[in-house]
Amino acid sequence: MDNADIETKLKAMIVERLFLQIKPEAIATDASLTEAYGVDSVSLLELVVGLEEVFGVQIEDGDFNLAHFSSVAALRDFVSARL
Repeated sequence: MDNADIETKLKAMIVERLFLQIKPEAIATDASLTEAYGVDSVSLLELVVGLEEVFGVQIEDGDFNLAHFSSVAALRDFVSARL
């Protein structure tokens, strides 16, 4: 799976899991998820579950770092490293 495929799946997962009222392609890859899309601590947990389900990656407590969830680009790099 290449980076473009990962980004497309991430954006769709974010819109679906966080019930955002925008199209997945409207999410800016480098935008702050917390500032631009209102991601909070509850949303982060939902994203962790989504990553595990959509990409089949296991996220251990030691792997959890807020920097990995700062943007779609950061999430893409995090997922790509684990695939």
